[in-house]
Amino acid sequence: MTAIAPADTAAAAPMSRRRVLEALSGLLLGMFVSMLASTVVSTSLPVIIHDLSGNQSSFTWVVTATLLTTAISTPIWGKLADLFNRKLLFQLAIGIFVLATAAAGFSQDPSMLIAFRAVQGLGAGGLAALSQVIMADIISPRERGRYMGLFGAVMAVATVGGPLLGGVITDAWGWRWNFFVALPFAVAALILVQRTLHLPARTKRTVSIDYVGIVLLSAAVSLLLIWITLAGDSFEWMSVQTLLMVGGAVLATALFIIVELRSKEPLVPLTLFRNRTFSLAVIASIATGIAMFGASVYLGQYMQLARGATPTEAGVMTIPMIAGLLLSSIGVGALITRFGRWKPYLIVGAVFLIAGSFLLSTIHYDTNFALVSLYMFLLGAGVGMTMQNLVLVVQNTSKPSEIGVASSGVTFFRSLGGTIGVSIMGAALSTRVVDLVAERQGDITTALASLGDQAQTWAAQLQSGTLPQVSAMPEALRVVFEDIYANGISHSFLIAVPFAVLSLLAIVFLPNKSLTTMTTSERIAASEADLATVSVPEAMATLTGSVRTTDAASDAHGSRR
Repeated sequence: MTAIAPADTAAAAPMSRRRVLEALSGLLLGMFVSMLASTVVSTSLPVIIHDLSGNQSSFTWVVTATLLTTAISTPIWGKLADLFNRKLLFQLAIGIFVLATAAAGFSQDPSMLIAFRAVQGLGAGGLAALSQVIMADIISPRERGRYMGLFGAVMAVATVGGPLLGGVITDAWGWRWNFFVALPFAVAALILVQRTLHLPARTKRTVSIDYVGIVLLSAAVSLLLIWITLAGDSFEWMSVQTLLMVGGAVLATALFIIVELRSKEPLVPLTLFRNRTFSLAVIASIATGIAMFGASVYLGQYMQLARGATPTEAGVMTIPMIAGLLLSSIGVGALITRFGRWKPYLIVGAVFLIAGSFLLSTIHYDTNFALVSLYMFLLGAGVGMTMQNLVLVVQNTSKPSEIGVASSGVTFFRSLGGTIGVSIMGAALSTRVVDLVAERQGDITTALASLGDQAQTWAAQLQSGTLPQVSAMPEALRVVFEDIYANGISHSFLIAVPFAVLSLLAIVFLPNKSLTTMTTSERIAASEADLATVSVPEAMATLTGSVRTTDAASDAHGSRR
């Protein structure tokens, strides 16, 4: 006989606003730590790669390594969230993320930095997935907009303050200190989460982890991204290496699908794709990921390599994009809570994504900065309107028991889209820069000839293949390379446009379902109550029927006597 655990009455009772804010405090600080540790190095990456003697490929891989492991680990963390203690998992993710970030500060070459950034991504995947799942535990989809201001403020402080702080630290004390700045915040986050985050108790059950699925998913995604990053540089697009890598990725994907169909506890339940909302949200998330990650990586590079900015100045110059993201996420969140309508805002956000991506593909090294700021603001507003709300819509239609895998599924494809996008944009940028340097060889030779005694030094640096520090170049040489990098970076932004159009089409066809006012915990409690409401009368009717039948038989027996 199997005992049924009684429903947690505390889970069924709505949390007061004060309790929600207390629970969110540790969650917000944990998210702040992860965002700060990521953004604080964004503006100093060109300097870091230059000091470690890395090239454009190294620059792309430092970013891609984190995104790759984030993408791979996100659905794993999401599945674990459906099986184990979510609070403990969140604390574990913070620990992995921050320790790997601190270790990266001791890197001696690009390979060492890439390795630690890959481990950092494992923790980032947990923070991205678990923060969404825990939010669903304590805040209903309809009410979540009321708290978006807090998340927007944290995002703004980390995203605006991170690059600025990173630039100041790099210019004052050196880039290595950027990797240590998040440590005190991480300790505070772990203590605060332990003290304030109290989640409803979950029914214990026997679980099994889909290890084969984890290996196959990792192999498929890794092979695909390694191929995108190296093709056209280390080997030709049409080559034996391409055949092996693409063929391996396809084979691993096919085996992953077979394993997931047969697994007792699948890593990504394929039944989720029967849900039209989930499938369309996944498609839309890919474009959002490309826009978000691509812009954050290459806009900083544009400011330093195409406009000659220092790391600190580059942080200040990307504020318009963060402002667009912050204002749109807070404003739209408040409107969704007030009116309960979400689809019009997502459509407008997708249009902004298309406009921002296209307009950024037209910029040059001397484009009026007011126009560049407007283009960045549009892109940021598009990301702010779509990013969190796509997860919100999926959580609204998913089963309470699958909130973890559903939320992490959307986040996974957003990360995957961003990773593929950054890889493709990086490959396109690298190829374009090589072609433009060959075309402008005459201008470069003329500029070097005008440098006198410095000519040989700069010629040797350019021939080394190391990512150049454009702001330190003499005027004659700097103008040429600013034009080359501006042309290459703007060309790479054009790649995001067709994906943004696809995102708009997916959002248009999303089912326009009303948002529930119940949290995940309340929905679980309500479903148990519904089961009891249905089961008890049926059982009583059966019992009453048997009693009546017995009474009737007794009466008949008495009449015969």
